[in-house]
Amino acid sequence: MELAQVRLLVSDFTACYRFYAEVLGLKPQSGSAEGPYEKFSPATGSAGIALQDRSMMAEVLDELGDTATGHRSLVVLRVDDLDSYCEQIATRGADLVRGPTPMTDRMRVAHLKDPEGNVVELQEWLLLRG
Repeated sequence: MELAQVRLLVSDFTACYRFYAEVLGLKPQSGSAEGPYEKFSPATGSAGIALQDRSMMAEVLDELGDTATGHRSLVVLRVDDLDSYCEQIATRGADLVRGPTPMTDRMRVAHLKDPEGNVVELQEWLLLRG
């Protein structure tokens, strides 16, 4: 078994597309900024994040409804230099809600939200100490 992607169901596809492509700097697979689907990949690794228009999936699963309530997901991205990356994405419109700050003695994190309110955690893994 292989994890193919994490898919976020979104109501404002265009705003979320811009956030993942332009603010976070992930590479879109097809460039379909209007939706209803797009997969994004980081520069390294094989995992991806996909966006799908929520109304499209609500047609398949009636129980979804048109709007989400509460926090339903947490997207985690690992970066090499958390401070530098946070500075870069802040200039592109990201609004950090917390951090960068230590989470454990082996990891520093920062948190922000995408336009739909999905929480994004940025992680910098530190060398093991001791």
